[in-house]
Order: sequence, then C-alpha cells, then structure tokens
Amino acid sequence: MNKHAVVSLSGGMDSSTLLLRALSEYDSVTALSFDYGQKHRVELERAQSLIDYLADKGHNVTYKQIKLDGLVDLLNSALVQGGDDVPEGHYEQDNMKETVVPNRNKMFASITQAVALSKANATQEETDIALGIHAGDHAIYPDCRQEFRDADDNAFRVGNWEHERVGYFTPYLETDKLGILKDGLVLCEKLDLEFDEVYSRTNTSYKPFASGNSDYKSASSVERIEAFIALGRPDPVQYEDETGPVAWEVARDSVAKVLADYSA
Repeated sequence: MNKHAVVSLSGGMDSSTLLLRALSEYDSVTALSFDYGQKHRVELERAQSLIDYLADKGHNVTYKQIKLDGLVDLLNSALVQGGDDVPEGHYEQDNMKETVVPNRNKMFASITQAVALSKANATQEETDIALGIHAGDHAIYPDCRQEFRDADDNAFRVGNWEHERVGYFTPYLETDKLGILKDGLVLCEKLDLEFDEVYSRTNTSYKPFASGNSDYKSASSVERIEAFIALGRPDPVQYEDETGPVAWEVARDSVAKVLADYSA
C-alpha cells in the first residue's frame, strides 16, 4: 500500500529538511504553509521557491498556502505584524518567550490533521503528519514538546472516526539543528539536490529586512548560524544589518561572540 505524508512546511530550515526526508521515505507528499500575519512572511516566498526547485529536479509536491492572516489583529506576539520588537540574543534567554504565538502549533496541527485524515479517507492510503519539531525548540515553545504532541493526538483521535489511518512522522524530535543539517547533507545527495540551492531557499530569521535578507542577531538566526558554524560550512542565505548586506564571516563572528558571552 502506498504511504502519503502531509508536511507542515514553514519555509524554515527544519521543516524544509523534513520535506526532503518525506520525499525520500513516502510515495507522495503534500506540504502546507500558513500565513498567520507573521512579520517574517518571506518564509512563505522561500517555501514556494523550494517547491519550485524540487519540481525542476523531478520531485513533485502538492503544495498549499493557507491564509489565516485575519488573526493578526487578535494575536499577541512579537512575531506577528503590529507586535513588539523581536528580541535579540541567545535563543535560550527568557525574553525569547515573547516570540511564542499563543496556540500556534495547535491551530496548525488541527488543519494538518484535517487534511491528512481527508487524504487518508479519500485514497484509502496510510497517511502520516510530518512535523519538523526538534529538541532545540523545547525550552521556549511548549507546543513543541512531546507532552503537547501526545495530548493533541489524543484530542484528534477522540474527535474523529477512521483516525487509525493517520500517524505521525517526527524524525527530529530528539535532534538539534546541527543534526538536522547533517541529515540535509545526506538527503541532498540521495535526492540529487544541491545543498546550497536548497538552504538558500529557506528563512529562519524572525527579523528579515525589507530586501528579504536575514538578520543575524535575532535568536532564531543565532541558532541557525551556530549550526552552520558547527557544520563547518557557510550558510548560503544572505545576511544583512543596518549597514546593508554583509559577508558570511560577519554574521559568523557576531554569533560566535554571542555564544561565547552566553557561556561565560
């Protein structure tokens, strides 16, 4: 029997790697992105760009962007338009809780579950919900913890018939961003993709510039750059600060100082 995956694709590094993993393990893949009024909306453009690149390389994905932007005036978070400034610094600092969007993953999960169950019922195929949550998310985002996933899954199964046709695929739950990047290297080779082409089509910055370039001071960018430093290769995305676009070495050295100061 064929197996299908429904991937929650933010356009970030983690979920983009997850999409590659799903393409390598499932017979067919659907990817969903959500427009909820996020300041870093460039991630949706990157997601579409990645989908287009994959199609050019012979990897077809059914892709939908789902608009929830009517919520923007009702949500209180530094990540949404009209919210407070996105904090800078290390990703484990307490002020990073300002980037939590209330119940965001629950909203996304409910829609993804509905799509997965609909797909399973229509095709009679086993269908998995693929999520890119990883160990680095757990400290700040309670809706990325296994406890939340278990409770959410229970609600899904209590509330739906034929739920046994739907499972979960969370390969990075106990992995950090470096582990995800290492998996990306393996998957790019397996799928005949260029690593830099894939990851230049991702956005992790919560404070991107109007140009679409990434900042290197927000916590999400610090965590990503730390992973590329550990991997030993430059990040292919373009970084920028108030002076304009900067070389990879500028972003790298800035993050290295943040990490050193935090550890001191």
